[in-house]
Amino acid sequence: MIYIHVPFCVRKCNYCAFNSKVGDVAEQQAYVEALIREINLRADDSTIETVYIGGGTPTTLSIVQLEKIIGAVRKAFSVDERAELTIEANPGTVDGNYLRGLKSLGFNRLSLGVQSFDDGLLKTLGRIHDSRAAIETVEHAKIFFVNVSVDLMYGLPGQTLNHLRRDLEHVKALDVEHVSIYGLEVEEGTKFFELKNQLPLPDEDTCADMYDLITETLPAFGFRRYEVSNFAKEGFESRHNVGYWTGKSYFGFGAGAHSFDGALRTSNVRDVATYIKGTEPIVEEVVTRQAAMEEFCFLGLRMTAGISAQTFSKKFGASISEVFGAVIAKNRLRGLLEVDGDRIYLTTCGMALGNEVFADFLL
Repeated sequence: MIYIHVPFCVRKCNYCAFNSKVGDVAEQQAYVEALIREINLRADDSTIETVYIGGGTPTTLSIVQLEKIIGAVRKAFSVDERAELTIEANPGTVDGNYLRGLKSLGFNRLSLGVQSFDDGLLKTLGRIHDSRAAIETVEHAKIFFVNVSVDLMYGLPGQTLNHLRRDLEHVKALDVEHVSIYGLEVEEGTKFFELKNQLPLPDEDTCADMYDLITETLPAFGFRRYEVSNFAKEGFESRHNVGYWTGKSYFGFGAGAHSFDGALRTSNVRDVATYIKGTEPIVEEVVTRQAAMEEFCFLGLRMTAGISAQTFSKKFGASISEVFGAVIAKNRLRGLLEVDGDRIYLTTCGMALGNEVFADFLL
């Protein structure tokens, strides 16, 4: 698995706390060169099953620049011919020619940051596109890709259940293959955080109703929930993200990107200018056996399939009931976890309160 971070955006959105910025042409080119340098330095004979380019907005780069990045990956690693190659894109940054270019580079999955199909909400969020651009981008993407995902947000300032209901109807009509949902979190360092006392945010009960609307409507539209925030039509689950949740090793390239080899976790410096200079060493963290057991549980439980007690035992040489028996029993009593033979998984209620359950596994 490979993740490549492209930090550049046309404009910083009002809610965004990601490692992203507005960059000029010269900085973008220097960053691409730094990425290629890092990829070449870390080359090995690993077989790569997924490549994911995220951001930021990777489609602020030119097709030529992306071609150089993908070319470096293919030269430095053995990319499986059946690999899933995903790139994130925002409406307003791609057209038919650009999408054709992405397909020619081998990308076979497109993740579109739509967030909403309502013009008023998009303006509040600070997005660069309107609803028409969002619809047209998805329609164009469907011409070139058989695997298109859209992001939707809920709990937005001024958002109502009717807004969300219309967004879900658009998803159905556009016939995409995958949907990721995100509840708004007002995070420090964002414009929303500066205005948080003035934002007309939906109350807690309304947000809960929005969550219920999403989790009931998407399955009715043919999307199977396979993870806390992700829904897919049969066979279109994100292989890359499933790799994270099931503990696979991965390479991370770019400013702020993380890597994990099964025992050692490393992270690159977040600052783009420093990353371009290449002078800041990566940070290393040895993942202890205890931390690995915790991660196996709270990452695996994000999936509706849950975790396997037998796999835990084989991986760590201990019974999951010995290590986490009290945690599992507590959350079963609360109605948040269920045990069915070898499988341990979140209930429907547990999916809504997943963070509380995950926190219990941090011993």
